Amino acid sequence: MKLVVRVKLLPTPEQAAALEATLRACNRAATYAARVAFEQNVYSRNDLQKLVYAEVKSTFGLSAQPAVRAIKKTVDAYATLRTNLRSGNLGKVGSKRWAKATGSPLAFRAQAAQPFDDRCLSWQHGARTVSIWTLNGRLKGLHYTGQVDQLKTLAEFRRGESDLIYTKGKWYLLATCDIPDPEVFEPVDFLGVDRGIVNLATTSDGTNYQGRRLVRYRRWHAAKRSELQAKQTRSSVRRLARRAKKESRHATHVNHRIAKEIVAVAQRTGRGIAVEELGGIRDRVRLRRDQRATLSSWPFHQLGAHLAYKARRAGVPFLEVDPAHTSQCCPRCGNTERANRSTRDHFRCRRCGLAGPADHVAGVNVRNRARSAWVLVNAPVPVPG
Repeated sequence: MKLVVRVKLLPTPEQAAALEATLRACNRAATYAARVAFEQNVYSRNDLQKLVYAEVKSTFGLSAQPAVRAIKKTVDAYATLRTNLRSGNLGKVGSKRWAKATGSPLAFRAQAAQPFDDRCLSWQHGARTVSIWTLNGRLKGLHYTGQVDQLKTLAEFRRGESDLIYTKGKWYLLATCDIPDPEVFEPVDFLGVDRGIVNLATTSDGTNYQGRRLVRYRRWHAAKRSELQAKQTRSSVRRLARRAKKESRHATHVNHRIAKEIVAVAQRTGRGIAVEELGGIRDRVRLRRDQRATLSSWPFHQLGAHLAYKARRAGVPFLEVDPAHTSQCCPRCGNTERANRSTRDHFRCRRCGLAGPADHVAGVNVRNRARSAWVLVNAPVPVPG
């Protein structure tokens, strides 16, 4: 499996100036290549490189390999744009968003991330330094730091290129690590996980990870954004920019913590993890106007993705099961009807009388479906006689 390790660079003022000049030059070169690709309708890497390679080197001062990486970044950006257009992420054909995305060439921010391969950047893991190409020559002995486990992963499994990024006055390198998958063990049972808004996750064991604090936190951020947007001053715009993505980072941290705890419990008890397959949930449900913003911005998929990759890294079996009626089906007698869930929080079977928290019941149903699915997936294939 592939993981991205982020390390923080510790440049001197002179080294930081060289890095910034290099980043700006690479992004100017990429913007130039994007304009030529748009005007000539050339998006193939080889064809575009023939058109702009010499100009990129002579005009922007890049050496051979950084020039190639800047052109490749442009080609990848257009490939991502085409994918988003095909999938409808930028609206329907002819809409304002679609026209804005396709009506002009791509442009890169002056300090956008720049990829470096092993010809431009080398790692000295023992000394915790890197050597990186810049406009001012090769910078050697550039120190970096990071978490101990991440540095160990970096030294053992780094593969491919690394991205140089600059954000909020700090320099980082993002390195791709290719970690071999551990062997998945045979589970003795499954731990069902029901995801929601009021309760972020509820397991079949009855463990409940409530989302009330996160809801209040998001509402507080929404109110602050509204206040700043209403002012429409330069100062309010700067404050909005400083607050950007802060809420998202907090939600990501909460999801990481929840996923880590669930995977640890499953690994310790020898069980697999099962979740509901919630793909397309925003298209399947109809909501009141006051509910739309909450559901559209809720990180259902992120928590599932964290559970999936953490389980894979730990060798824990992971399954997604059919989500239909998990909170309306009685796990004891199988009776399924809407009346079984009289309120959002409470479940009571109309046939056998089983009662309990609705999210806990849903987690149990997810676990039961995972048991059946695992048996079917691992059933021996009959050999024709």
